[in-house]
Amino acid sequence: MPLVNMKKMLTDARTGKYAVGAFDVSNLDMAMAVTEAAEEKKSPVILMGLTVDLAGDRLSHWLGYLRKIAENASVPVAVHLDHAVDIPFIRQCIDGGFSSVMFDGSVLPLEENIRKTSEVVAYAHRFDVTVEAELGHVGDGIVGSSEIGAEKKDTFDNPDDYLTQPSELADFIERTQVDCIAVAVGTAHGLYVHKPKIHFERLQELNAISTVPMVMHGGSGTPDELIRKSVANGICKLNIFSEMLTAFNGTLKEELQTAEHLAIWPHQLYQKPLAALQEIVRQKIDLVGSAGKA
Repeated sequence: MPLVNMKKMLTDARTGKYAVGAFDVSNLDMAMAVTEAAEEKKSPVILMGLTVDLAGDRLSHWLGYLRKIAENASVPVAVHLDHAVDIPFIRQCIDGGFSSVMFDGSVLPLEENIRKTSEVVAYAHRFDVTVEAELGHVGDGIVGSSEIGAEKKDTFDNPDDYLTQPSELADFIERTQVDCIAVAVGTAHGLYVHKPKIHFERLQELNAISTVPMVMHGGSGTPDELIRKSVANGICKLNIFSEMLTAFNGTLKEELQTAEHLAIWPHQLYQKPLAALQEIVRQKIDLVGSAGKA
């Protein structure tokens, strides 16, 4: 099946009232594991790359094998640039073969976010590449490192201050012509330091206004019942990373602690950790309702 962008994938999800799982994959093993789980579940899937994993010459190598995985998959696969802030780098990723990109201007003043998002959209749409933007700002709980490489405006202690404003949404979409929009309704990136409070009245209001599919960042650790309700109220793409890392690294730690020696071939060492990661992917696919939608 050919590599696809997110346009039809998320439009179908919005019509069908389900969401598509979007998983950050830092390397080949992770990308193959996620795709295999999606194929098993007969689900569309979005493989995402973070700037920190793509710096320098790694971009071409990462893109090469991700595109090959997508093109050989039996389900629709989009290859998406996650949380990018540098426009020249985004252009480089579009030129290199990403099918979708995110420009994260959420820490910028509104007019600057609109101007820069519009610039990215104008370039990306020339190549049939879809664009995700963010309005409002999804803060951080505990993360391994910055996902966006930008100075943080907030901490997760005060997420309500940065919720997406309904009064800004229609104008933002019309002026930027984005294909999907990440909204801030109470989730956080990374590991939660407090139980998340999802503002469902706000989400319902945004869904009634938005003419494009909506995205939820900070899906890891958000209770299942809150995710189900979010999908029912218009979320069409759910981003997951930290739960995958916790499953993989926790199992890897156990394997190393019980090993007789440390001269273990990576192929053997990573079998159980990758299986644990795959189980998270399967659970999220079932949770958002995309199983059998490929």
